Amino acid sequence: MTHTPRKRFGQNFLHDQTIIDNILSSIQAKPDEHWVEIGPGQGALTGPLLKQGLRLEVVELDRDLVVLLKEKYKHYNNLQIHSDDALTFDFSALAKANEKLRIIGNLPYNISTPLMFHLLDYVYCIEDMHFMLQKEVVDRICATPGSKKYGRLSVMMQYYCATELLFDVPPESFEPAPKVMSAIVRLAPHQQPPVEVDDMIKFKKVVRQAFSQRRKTLRNSLKKLIAEDAIIALNIDPTLRAEALSLDDFARLSKLFEETP
Repeated sequence: MTHTPRKRFGQNFLHDQTIIDNILSSIQAKPDEHWVEIGPGQGALTGPLLKQGLRLEVVELDRDLVVLLKEKYKHYNNLQIHSDDALTFDFSALAKANEKLRIIGNLPYNISTPLMFHLLDYVYCIEDMHFMLQKEVVDRICATPGSKKYGRLSVMMQYYCATELLFDVPPESFEPAPKVMSAIVRLAPHQQPPVEVDDMIKFKKVVRQAFSQRRKTLRNSLKKLIAEDAIIALNIDPTLRAEALSLDDFARLSKLFEETP
C-alpha cells in the first residue's frame, strides 16, 4: 500500500535510515514508557518504536494514512491510532493519573508553531518532546537574548521547557525533499518554572506586545501597557528592544501590567 504525499497536509516523509537511527539513539525510549507520536506519516518512527515494546499512541489527520497504519501494524497490540487533528487534540486524555507522556513527531512546517503552543497547555503531563522542525524554527526556539532570532517563541518555549537543538537533518532525508534544512529539538518541561510569573495571561500579553513590532523600543512597544518610569524603576532601559530582554525581565515587567477595565 503506497501513499502520495499531500501538500495541503505539509507531508514530507522521512526515509533516511541514518537519521532515523540517530533519532532513536537520542530519545532513549524504554519498554515501560507511554509515547505519543504526532503525524506518524507512513511509520518511519512508528515501526521502530513499536518494536521496543512501549505503549504507543499516534495522532494522524490524514484518513488515508490512518488506513495504511492500521493495516501495516495490525499485528501490534501496543498501538492505538487516533484519527484526529493534533491542533485540537486533548493530550491529557491519554495520560493516566500521575503518568507522564513522551511525545515525538515530524511536524508539518505550516502548523508547527501553533501546535507547540497548543502542547504547552499539557506540559504538566508531558515528560519531554522531540520534534523534527524547520531548522529556522528550532533556532528561534533555542535563541538567547540579544540574538536576531530571539522572539516570542523563544521566550514562551523557554519559560515552559528546557530547549536543546540535537542535530540538523538535510532535505534529502525526506520524500519529497523540502526546500529548507530541518532539525531535531528536545523540549523538556521544567519541573519548576525558571522565573516567577504571577499571572500567565499578563505575561503572555507583555511578551506578545513587546515583540509585535520588534524594531520599536520598549518605551514605544509597551506604552499602552506599562509606563516608562515604571520600566526604569525595574532598572530596565526603556530604549532597549524586546530582543535584549531576559526571561526574568519579561516576568518582572508582567507584574507591572495592570489590566484596564
